Amino acid sequence: MFTKILIANRGEIACRIIKTARKMGILTVAVYSDADANSLHVNMADEAVHIGGSPSRESYLLSEKVIAAAKRTGAQAIHPGYGFLAENAEFCRMCADENITFIGPPVAAIEAMGSKSAAKNIMEKAQVPLVPGYHGEDQSEAVIKKAADEMGYPVLLKATAGGGGKGMRQIWHEEEFSAGFLAAKREAKSSFGDDTMLVEKYLTQPRHVEIQVFCDNHENAVYLFERDCSVQRRHQKVIEEAPAFNMSDELRAKMGESAIKSAQAIGYRGAGTVEFLLDVDGAFYFMEMNTRLQVEHPVTEYITGQDLVEWQLRVAAGEVLPKTQQQLTIHGHAFEARIYAEDPNNDFLPATGTLTFLQPPVESEHVRVDTGVRQGDEVSVFYDPMIAKLIVWDENREKALQRMAKALSEYRINGVTTNIDFLYNLATSKPFIDAEIDTGFIDKHQALIFHEDEQALAGELPMAALYLVLAQAQAAQKNAAHTNDPCSPWNMTNAWRLNEANIHHITLAHNNIEYPITVEQKRQASACYYLITVDGQTVDCQGRIENNTIYTSIDGYRSHATIAQNDNQISLYHQNGVVNFTHVLPDCGDANTGGDHGGLIAPMNGTMVSVLVKAGEQVTAEQPLMIMEAMKMEHTIRAPSNGVVDSIYYHDGDMVDGGAELIAFTPEDA
Repeated sequence: MFTKILIANRGEIACRIIKTARKMGILTVAVYSDADANSLHVNMADEAVHIGGSPSRESYLLSEKVIAAAKRTGAQAIHPGYGFLAENAEFCRMCADENITFIGPPVAAIEAMGSKSAAKNIMEKAQVPLVPGYHGEDQSEAVIKKAADEMGYPVLLKATAGGGGKGMRQIWHEEEFSAGFLAAKREAKSSFGDDTMLVEKYLTQPRHVEIQVFCDNHENAVYLFERDCSVQRRHQKVIEEAPAFNMSDELRAKMGESAIKSAQAIGYRGAGTVEFLLDVDGAFYFMEMNTRLQVEHPVTEYITGQDLVEWQLRVAAGEVLPKTQQQLTIHGHAFEARIYAEDPNNDFLPATGTLTFLQPPVESEHVRVDTGVRQGDEVSVFYDPMIAKLIVWDENREKALQRMAKALSEYRINGVTTNIDFLYNLATSKPFIDAEIDTGFIDKHQALIFHEDEQALAGELPMAALYLVLAQAQAAQKNAAHTNDPCSPWNMTNAWRLNEANIHHITLAHNNIEYPITVEQKRQASACYYLITVDGQTVDCQGRIENNTIYTSIDGYRSHATIAQNDNQISLYHQNGVVNFTHVLPDCGDANTGGDHGGLIAPMNGTMVSVLVKAGEQVTAEQPLMIMEAMKMEHTIRAPSNGVVDSIYYHDGDMVDGGAELIAFTPEDA
């Protein structure tokens, strides 16, 4: 076994690998960029080596610097994690040349699966079922479009060197093909340096089911069952679960055997994942094989009781697989939710900022949090916006899902916009609970998940208003206890007025609608209660706050909700999802009343990929004007209406700060 390994990665996966290495008594070496100098993975490792600038192309993607760091520290092996150099055949070859063990598959396997086109050719020969499509060498738009036309729409364009949803486009109609083809090629070139494309038939209601495989150097191969990863946005996974729901033993065995056949066809070694599309009729089709550990590997660890990173290290060191197929069993059910710094209400736009407050749920045998950040760390523009992975387990799907909802309601993050509320609404939605899931789940249930429909706020509005009053009283009591005169009337928060009722005036906004609310404080014997009026309806309320939970009685109906408050944003988590309110503070005349300046603003920090128009050009509503990229995702800036581009302030390759004016724009009717 190795005595020291280098981890050629960052963030949560680097921390995850360090934990297992430490458990096995193996020393670890971290590498880091300028942006990661004080990061968690650097502090956790036994040694760390600086390898370059903040952009990954200046650090984590530089094979020579990673190899040099391994040689300098005497590391015997390199674990690439996932992303960056994990599926880079040339890097694997360089490790071998320097007599450093690459903790992953051999070069030939990476090369075979590195091209989706080549992979499909190999799988076709191995008689693994494939989705109909074109993956030939002729890359002209005309040839690929002809194949799409013959298959019939919808089709899916995919970068052959791609992964993580990059370089992929769904094309629903023939007239959309050209724009989608060019966009996919551009994104593929930017992400992988290779814009080779394939096209395949797009199944309209498939599930994304993947099989975890493991092979050693002694001709042993097993599959550690399956994960369902159907819930996706922008072709990137959101919530994964294991085992897959409604999976018969017979189908599981067929898919597992096909996955092993896929691995053996390329002489595989180590951890790999064979991804399939599972159609409604039970037919399944090979999509691709990822020659690395997957982000969602913890759900497999939970249901099998195996440490897959330990398996990787043992296989790389020449040992046999720790278990045979007959010894592997499924125990319980697990879910993983990816906690991202992003805005689901704005097309999942990546967010940046400082994690001013970070409080994950308490970890236990049922709850696990894999993360690479701490409170005070910055989510930067340079890397993927994942903050953490929340993984839960219980004896069955229903109980595990209940644990997921509870853990999400307890996750507290301030300083950046996150997808936690979105995940909670998704996990508590009836279609998800009922496992009515395919890869189009989010689009199909968007109104439900985003609460776009009109909600009955009769209970939530009084609850949120009561929370504000009770929280104010709690804060005042705490402050009073630290003063010289705790009984001073200045410490009172009962809205006392001479000869008038004790009334608080509160305005809460939900879905851009403001609700004026009055809260009148009353006393009856020794008890305190409130009359809360919303839209002319008055209810009798009592309540208390304990450990971020508000317990209320509203007209005799008792309920409770977990509360999260971030500045003026208030979230109530209960069994029917999360409801968000904004506490609208009085306008004291400080707001900027200058009006719009007619410019288009950068929605996030990022890089200008392409400027598509010129100054003085007449444009139409929704016409693409610019393309920005941040955290591996493209965002298109479109014309808000017909008008004229007066000036352009950024050019291709420029770094742009969020909120910066990109274009001076005059609407046609101005």
